[in-house]
Amino acid sequence: MSCGASPRDHHPVRKKRQRLLPTLALPRRLPDFPILIDPPDLSRWIKGNNGIAGVIERDSGVPGPEIAVISLVHGNEFAGAIAVDRLLRADLRPLCGTVRYVFANLEAFARFEPGNPTASRFVVEDLNRVWSADRLAARPGSIEMERAQELLPIVQRSDLLLDLHSMLWESSPLFISPQTERSTALATMLSSRADTRFLSLTDLGHLGGARLIEHEHFACHTGSACSILLEAGQHWRPETIETSARVVTHFVENAAFLHFGSRQTANPVSHQAVVTDNIIARSASFAFTDAYQGGQIIETAGTIIATDGEDEICTPYDHCVLIMPNLCVRRGQLAVRLARSLT
Repeated sequence: MSCGASPRDHHPVRKKRQRLLPTLALPRRLPDFPILIDPPDLSRWIKGNNGIAGVIERDSGVPGPEIAVISLVHGNEFAGAIAVDRLLRADLRPLCGTVRYVFANLEAFARFEPGNPTASRFVVEDLNRVWSADRLAARPGSIEMERAQELLPIVQRSDLLLDLHSMLWESSPLFISPQTERSTALATMLSSRADTRFLSLTDLGHLGGARLIEHEHFACHTGSACSILLEAGQHWRPETIETSARVVTHFVENAAFLHFGSRQTANPVSHQAVVTDNIIARSASFAFTDAYQGGQIIETAGTIIATDGEDEICTPYDHCVLIMPNLCVRRGQLAVRLARSLT
């Protein structure tokens, strides 16, 4: 389908609907996603070893960068925590410097129930939307804010930070970095070192609040600290564990190179993109035209990918990448991000 593509480089994303179009019948409730992995037993790590619960510090004994590997920012995304548990048991540590492994939202994780697996994403509020300076300076009003303030010293002293996540809907793995050249370069180098060749994405941030990777320690345009977020695959699949473990291993083993190496000469990843549009569902009748998957590329500008009330949602340029489409979106929620390919 096409919205009448013209020679212009950027087409409108929303247009008034001209005709009735076939759309995907979206589910009224989330489908029953198969849970193919078991939650890990984290009892040996809950106390931590540096004075903060759920934080395990491993020092190489040689001066070098301070790095952090964060898992369980969302309590139901435990594939990354399984990978971290495995690597802790293997005593993975950098050749120089210090690594701190963090199990972030243990309270939410403790509430995970296979019969309602999305309910334990957080307890009161999303821990990955609270990392702005004003929120962190205010009196905490939730378990998540208390935890963010407790973990803040770890964040502020990290030269490099890797935040492990996974996705509800089917999608290819990807890296997300804040809008600084140094963090984008970190994604490039890590992808090259880990031989992953994942999509490396720079986006517009999240409307719900500042994510961990966007804390001012990493997002300011001065300084050298870098952050990156890994979306490793679907929440409850074994391959998501393996992807997380592979990336964490290369992040820790190559920490010195990632910190001190020449980011200007890093080999480019196979696919880089930047988000240009966040599509919010404005009506209760938002519907995609197909069961799109994350990372899918729509080749032609002006292609209709969804309808939203009286609007058609169209791709604004050729080779448009769909980022994490939500096939059960509600009015006011983020339905999909549209990204322009750079490589």
